[in-house]
Amino acid sequence: MSFKAINARNQFRGTIVRINDGPVVSEVEIETGAGLVAAVVTSSSLRNMNLRIGQDAVAVFKATEVMIAVPDGQIP
Repeated sequence: MSFKAINARNQFRGTIVRINDGPVVSEVEIETGAGLVAAVVTSSSLRNMNLRIGQDAVAVFKATEVMIAVPDGQIP
């Protein structure tokens, strides 16, 4: 997989291991050498990109666009 050009320096190459397809948004999990990366995309983007489990993918993000979340019950 290659890109002609991209300005985001933070990239994790991996394989799609799980897709939770919702009516409006969907969650895609990519297993990378650095661990599991999850992304929320619109369900229409999921279909337009034809994302499938087992497909190679690259998680690309900019440091100013990273969000942190914790599971329910883990905040004191």
